[in-house]
Amino acid sequence: MGLETDKNSFGMILRRLREAAGLSQGDLASRSGLTGNGIGAIERGERRHPYPHTVRALADALKLSGGERDAFFASAPRRTSPSYEATPAAVSEEPAVDLPTTTLPVPPTPLVGREREVAAARSLLERDMTRLLTFTGPGGVGKTRLALEVVDGAKDDFADGVAFVALTSLNDASLVLSTTFRALGLQEEAGRSVRETLTEYLGGKRMLLVLDNFEHVMEAATDVAELLAACPRLVVLVTSRAALRIRGERDYPVYPLAVPDPSRSPDVQTVAASPAARLFTSHAGQANPSFGLSGNNAASVAAICWRLDGLPLALELAAAKSRFLGLTELLSHLDLALEAGGARDLPERQRTMHATLDWSYDLLSDAEKSLFRRLSVFAGGFGLGAVEDVGGAGDVDAEDALGLLGSLVEQSLVVAEPDALEGIRYRMLETIRQYALEKLEQGGEVDNARGRHAGYYLALAERVGRDLTGPRMVEWLDRMEAERDNLRAAISWALSNEREELSVRMVYLLRRFFWSLGPHGEVRSWMEEALAGSAMGTLACAQAAYVSQLMRYRMGGGSLDWEPDDIAEILRTSGHVEGAADALLLAGAESLRTGDVEQAVKHLRESHDLYESAGDEQGSAQALVFLGGIPLAGGEIGRAEEYFGRGLRLARKSGNPLSMWVSLYHMGLAAQSKEEYGQAIRYYSEALAFGRQTRDRPNVALALVGLAECSVAQGEPTRAARLFGAADAVLLSVGISFQPLHASASHERHMDLTRQKLGQQAFDEAHAEGRGMTLDQTVEYAIGDAQS
Repeated sequence: MGLETDKNSFGMILRRLREAAGLSQGDLASRSGLTGNGIGAIERGERRHPYPHTVRALADALKLSGGERDAFFASAPRRTSPSYEATPAAVSEEPAVDLPTTTLPVPPTPLVGREREVAAARSLLERDMTRLLTFTGPGGVGKTRLALEVVDGAKDDFADGVAFVALTSLNDASLVLSTTFRALGLQEEAGRSVRETLTEYLGGKRMLLVLDNFEHVMEAATDVAELLAACPRLVVLVTSRAALRIRGERDYPVYPLAVPDPSRSPDVQTVAASPAARLFTSHAGQANPSFGLSGNNAASVAAICWRLDGLPLALELAAAKSRFLGLTELLSHLDLALEAGGARDLPERQRTMHATLDWSYDLLSDAEKSLFRRLSVFAGGFGLGAVEDVGGAGDVDAEDALGLLGSLVEQSLVVAEPDALEGIRYRMLETIRQYALEKLEQGGEVDNARGRHAGYYLALAERVGRDLTGPRMVEWLDRMEAERDNLRAAISWALSNEREELSVRMVYLLRRFFWSLGPHGEVRSWMEEALAGSAMGTLACAQAAYVSQLMRYRMGGGSLDWEPDDIAEILRTSGHVEGAADALLLAGAESLRTGDVEQAVKHLRESHDLYESAGDEQGSAQALVFLGGIPLAGGEIGRAEEYFGRGLRLARKSGNPLSMWVSLYHMGLAAQSKEEYGQAIRYYSEALAFGRQTRDRPNVALALVGLAECSVAQGEPTRAARLFGAADAVLLSVGISFQPLHASASHERHMDLTRQKLGQQAFDEAHAEGRGMTLDQTVEYAIGDAQS
């Protein structure tokens, strides 16, 4: 249809006023909260009966006043709608055509870091199949802000407009329909219910209805379902901390913003690429115009994002304090920053993180609150079995824990994530966990919950300990790595609460895990703290002393300050035969490192005999291999290879990757001693693969050094320098310097030879290239070239 020809029509009057104001249709739409298509339809005469609230919005946008405003209102045809009082002047033979309604709050700041979510949600709204889209997520994750951005870009797809309905202030679910009714500018009519009038109004309209903050009026979900059933072209977008759980609902979880990659150095480029850091720096810049991301503060910004789990509200509250706090001070006072008042125009429940979480907590049942509090003792995540054991206490039965956990997940207080080992693994965002822990402390439940937590992980250690010596070692290393933070929390609690024997028992059972993956210094400190604490039994003292020395040996410490025969005897007479053999193996290995052959032979033979009596093939393999190190040091390479060969056969039979590494590495040493460098490289490469499989970085470094030494001997000094550099980087990552297994090792001699062949500058350049490799790049370089 062309332009309206009647120059006194409402459409033509609107057009003249708009052009006189120098506004395009889009400008006027933006000012009035309507759509460009709607403005055009009025001006062309396609829509001649606008609602009164639409006329008011246009008059306000055009800044009309006085007589001009009165004339504009008088020119608007009156509607004949059941929701308005009809007058003779309002009757028209032409059916009323509704103007699109758009009532969206205008966000005060741009949306940061949600490009993918905006595109995905708009795509869902464009599909006719999606009629109920629910943004779910924890308080402060930005559901409302995301909804506004999505709707702003999608409003032109809804010919009859968009309406935003804020439900926060409601305390009665029965008021949801009437609140929606008022938000649409409708008026009640005698003899008709709000439901009837609302349903008739929305009837066949292509309209988008946004229901914001639905979680506390869940009983109204059936009202939404009935409205959708009665209005076939209506689309509803809901923001809620839990899904409505009605048919046809599309649940779209809104997650915290991605944080800087914790596996990479927090340089400016890495940090600036993360949405969480972009949001923080944007708001920090608003609070403090002199603030900017730089090489000096990138690590602090990354740490703040990690601590706050990328939760937008928490990041905004923290960034606001950069006006008067440096980032170092802010990082050390984050809890206080989150509890200080935020922007005055924020909803009351979002002025602080505490207020936001109070809102969610108050919606829980007593049983849900109890489990929510107890889950705060977990650090870094947990499985379902842990929930049943630790959470099933007080007014929560173990069999009820699953259902309650599901409810907490639905209400976005617990995150459920796919896990390769357990299927599903759960965790709390750290800000939420700290809140729950505060509630646990207020209820005087901390000691009970932490005691059950420590007991659960002690029982897990008892199940796992034996498997760490068998073919399932890698599987259990992965499982224990996932539980590292929980293990640390349980051990620290036990040490702080005079439960030293529990902490020692747990560490001792998992000693092979800590040997491979550390943290070696921290484990040693735990055991020394336990030995210095309240009186422990003889067995616990022996176990603590052994683990302490095991970590000291791994870190390259000096000679042992304990009597291995005494420790071994205590362990053996207490029924820990393999533990006694472990202690003697450690003593023999240390003697080999220091060149004390007599003590090495004594302890290693005793260790081997104990392993054999216990049927421990992987232990016997290691003892044999270390015994072979004695003739190797004396130049009896053939005899050494006999020991290494026997050890390798036992190691392969046991299937234990650590014993495989020990055997293959020593086979490489023997081949290298015979100047059979090709064979040595094959052994070292296979040992490197086993070291990588168990993520044992010191063992990876030893294999790399072996490969480097063979490379320089074969006339490849550049490759050797790179491998030496890569080995240094691997050891630096775990805070350990290079320590050869044998006193006769020739590491320094080969380093000097490499330096001589290349010259200092070329050596330094190649060495730096090796140091700059990631672990995966290092292994690919070392093994890939060896196999080519």
